[in-house]
Amino acid sequence: MEDPQSALFDDAPEHAGVLPAPASSELVDLAGALRERWGGRLHLGTSSWHFPGWQGLVWRHAHPEAALSRSGLAAYAAHPLLACVSLDRAFYRPLPAGQYAALARQVPPHFRFVVKAPAQVSDALLRAHGSGAPLRDNPLFLDAHAAVDDCARAAAQGLGERLGALVFQLSPLPPRWLDDEAGLLGRLDAMLDAVAAALPAGALLAVEPRDASLLTPALAAVLKRHRARCCLGLHDRLPAIEELLPLQRALWPGDLVCRWNLQRGLRYEQARDSWAPFDRLRSPDLPTRRTLARVARATLDAGHRVFVTINNKPEGSAPLSVLELARELLGAA
Repeated sequence: MEDPQSALFDDAPEHAGVLPAPASSELVDLAGALRERWGGRLHLGTSSWHFPGWQGLVWRHAHPEAALSRSGLAAYAAHPLLACVSLDRAFYRPLPAGQYAALARQVPPHFRFVVKAPAQVSDALLRAHGSGAPLRDNPLFLDAHAAVDDCARAAAQGLGERLGALVFQLSPLPPRWLDDEAGLLGRLDAMLDAVAAALPAGALLAVEPRDASLLTPALAAVLKRHRARCCLGLHDRLPAIEELLPLQRALWPGDLVCRWNLQRGLRYEQARDSWAPFDRLRSPDLPTRRTLARVARATLDAGHRVFVTINNKPEGSAPLSVLELARELLGAA
């Protein structure tokens, strides 16, 4: 698998030549209205931050992708609506505590990271670099010691209170795991127990299945035992958002973690190649957006936190999807 943030390095001075785009009065007013209504419980953001096509939306000037990966985070965090980011790079290989700490120094105190746990513990298969083709079984799949030693401890130490959520994305599982629900949930149970103890107070623990057959009451019971959340993963591999809500209700009350990854009916590569450079909405998904806003609003109104990160591939431009979701949350769309 490719690492889309391979140019990211350990530290960067504030902005380091990457300046934020000027904020419109609407953006400032929206952000203020969201804070006034829900305080600091709402965190909207995108999946990583390294896209040159966001010039004028997030960046003031044009920059190559490598420069944005290295030096763009502080400018990203200056956007009025972007109060979190999904740190997808951590999925491709474990990051050391020092690198997490360097990222934390580049963002303000209210900012939060949604960290994707590395594939070396969340994927049942070892895959070929670049293509992602399955090679063989992964002996560290859901291994409790590896999850703590190679992920949770470093993220906790490096990010501290800026760690919003640690998400274990269960990539599509081979039949031997899907056919052994008890074995799978037993291993997940043990891992969650170890990881929960390693996270700082306030950080959420979440699991994002990519197989619809896993969205069962049995999974909900395991998650509830550890006060973990089922990440609302919006992706072509899963049913529409309305069909995912029963599991969210089974875990109520609690915070919401959502990763809006891909518009249903599309392949990731198809959306990427057709919609680059991600500078405008190409295919607005109003039903999904409105349902997500309704669920997020109910969660916030009940006094809980909401973390929503959006990829470019659901609608064509993640920052503009964030803007439209913010409008929808306040009933201004």
